[in-house]
Amino acid sequence: MTDAFPYSDYTVFADESGDHGLDKIDPEFPMFALSFCMIEKAEYVGKVVPAFQQFKFDFWGHDGVVLHEHEIRKRKGPFTLLLTNPDLRASFYDRLNGLMADTPMSIVASVIDKVKLKAKYAHPSNPYEIALLFCMERLLEQLLAKGQAERVVHVLFESRGKQEDADLELEFRRICANQRNWGWKQTDFTQMRFEPIFIKKAANSTGLQLSDLTARPIALHYMRPDQANRAYETITTKLGGVKCFP
Repeated sequence: MTDAFPYSDYTVFADESGDHGLDKIDPEFPMFALSFCMIEKAEYVGKVVPAFQQFKFDFWGHDGVVLHEHEIRKRKGPFTLLLTNPDLRASFYDRLNGLMADTPMSIVASVIDKVKLKAKYAHPSNPYEIALLFCMERLLEQLLAKGQAERVVHVLFESRGKQEDADLELEFRRICANQRNWGWKQTDFTQMRFEPIFIKKAANSTGLQLSDLTARPIALHYMRPDQANRAYETITTKLGGVKCFP
């Protein structure tokens, strides 16, 4: 507990898919997505983390593996085991999708179409900053609805380097100080205290792996809505709000 506010009953894990640069846009994936996964701490400690650790023990014999969406999709690193055995591969995806479906989380996300953004605005804002504001707005709404006003809420990000972390923290704190409201909607973020936490991938945070596994499927759904997307279908009931912009 802090001097001013008690800690929230919830923790939030954030990760992105795609890069937020606007100079060279990948025509195959011109999207940037930011996903926030909000989980009640008691559920996270008592249910979510043990379930994912057991999953890792069952497939690798240890829990040191980091579930990384890109490596799973490309079947690299520890996921080369998915290359040669179709039965094991089917079992892996069934178990992983089951874990995602069973995880008691609420997801708020923002998807930025970078091509449309550049076409609409002569001087577009940074896609990460846009997505961060949208996610923070919806996160605040959900936490207030759960009675978390005047609590300290930690939002965990994967560390991307000293300067990038510093830039993100500055923008995060600007939002929390109500210095980044724009448009017709004015949101008072001072109703609770948000604290950004930066965690290295090597820390093997289950929550950060969850958010990593949700970001790309959400982006793909908005990029190709008619394409089969099992990972997205698995989490649709957990979506507490997705903002696609512009």
